[in-house]
Amino acid sequence: MINLKIDNKKVEVPEGSTVLDAARAANVYIPTLCDDPLLEPFGACRMCIVEIEGHRGLPTSCSTPATDGMEVKTFSPNIEVNRRTTMNLMLSDHPLDCQHCVANMKCDLQYVAGYVGVREQPYEGETRSYEKDRSNPFYVRDLDKCILCGKCVRACDELQGRQAISFGYRGFESKITTPFDLPMWDSTCESCGRCVDVCPTAALYDKSTEKNGLAMEETHTTCPYCGVGCGLILETRNGKIIGARGDRENSVNEGHTCVKGRYGWEYVQHEDRVKKPRVRRYLLEGGSKPKSRIESAENPLWDWVETSWEEALNITAESLHRIKKENGSDSIGIMTSAKCLNEENYLMNKFARQVVGTNSIDHCARL
Repeated sequence: MINLKIDNKKVEVPEGSTVLDAARAANVYIPTLCDDPLLEPFGACRMCIVEIEGHRGLPTSCSTPATDGMEVKTFSPNIEVNRRTTMNLMLSDHPLDCQHCVANMKCDLQYVAGYVGVREQPYEGETRSYEKDRSNPFYVRDLDKCILCGKCVRACDELQGRQAISFGYRGFESKITTPFDLPMWDSTCESCGRCVDVCPTAALYDKSTEKNGLAMEETHTTCPYCGVGCGLILETRNGKIIGARGDRENSVNEGHTCVKGRYGWEYVQHEDRVKKPRVRRYLLEGGSKPKSRIESAENPLWDWVETSWEEALNITAESLHRIKKENGSDSIGIMTSAKCLNEENYLMNKFARQVVGTNSIDHCARL
C-alpha cells in the first residue's frame, strides 16, 4: 500500500494505482470522458488533469501512477482554465441541441461541460457531418456526436476481443470506423452492446431508446438465456422493460453480455408469449386424438387450451407412463435446456436414466 494526499486528504491505495484511482478512493471527483475502470488508461480527453507537487505541467490523473508521499491538487485556476478550453474545443465540433438528443440527462459530456462551467461556445468553424449508420438491428452509430475518446474502440478490443472498430483517417477527418469503412453490420461486430455501454455521448445508442425514452426505474436480475448466470440491469418505465445492460457489480460477468442478454428482452412483453400451460382439448375432455393433421385442422378437440400446472403435469406423467408401457423406455427421448440451472439439468438427467430408464437425453448447448 502507498500513502498520498489528494486535495489535502490522506488516502491509502494499493501499489500500481493511478492518481485517478486514488482520487476516487478519497471520494474526490475528477472529471473524465475517456477513462473506465475496466479499460487501460488512455489519456485522450485531457479532462482529468491535475497538479502534482514536484511535477511539471498538468499530467492526466488517469495515466499517472500514484507514488508514496505524492501531493495532488485536483482544482486550481490553471486547471480550471485548461479544462474549460479543452471542453470548448471539444464542443466546437459537437451538435449542441441537447434537448433533442437521445442521451439528454444521461450524457457524460453534458455533465462534465456543466461541471467545468462551459456556458457558451467561443469557437466557431467547420463541423463534421456523417450519415447515421443504422445497419445494425440493435443500435445506431451517429458520428456527428463522437468526441473520439476511444472508449468504444478499447472496449471492443480489450473486453470483447473483436476489434470490429478502430481509429481511421487523420486530422480533422479522424473518425471511428470499421475495416474498409463498411457499415457496422458488415464488420466483425457481435452486437454485444459493450461499445454502447461505455460511450459517453449519443454517438452510440440503442434503437429502443428512440421510441422508449428515459428509464424511470432499474432492477438488478439474472440473465434468463443460459446457465452462466450473468447479471443484468433491466431498465423499466411504467412497469414495462425498455432496455437492459450488463451489471458491472456482478462478479460473474462484470458488465459483459452477449447479444441475447443485452437485446433479447422484448419477448417478455410480446403479445404471443405463452404465460400458462396449454394442452390439446382432447386431452382434457377425454376425446380421441384426430387421426390426421387435415382432420385436426377443423376439429375443435385439437385446439390448444389453457390449463393449470397441476393438470398439465399430470397429463405429461400419464402420457410418458403410457408410452413407456406400450413401446419401451427407449421410445422416449429428452432434450434439456441451457436456460435451466445446472441443478435442474442434473435432475432431468437422473429422471431420464433412473425413472424413465433411457439414455436418450441431450442438451441444446451441445449443438
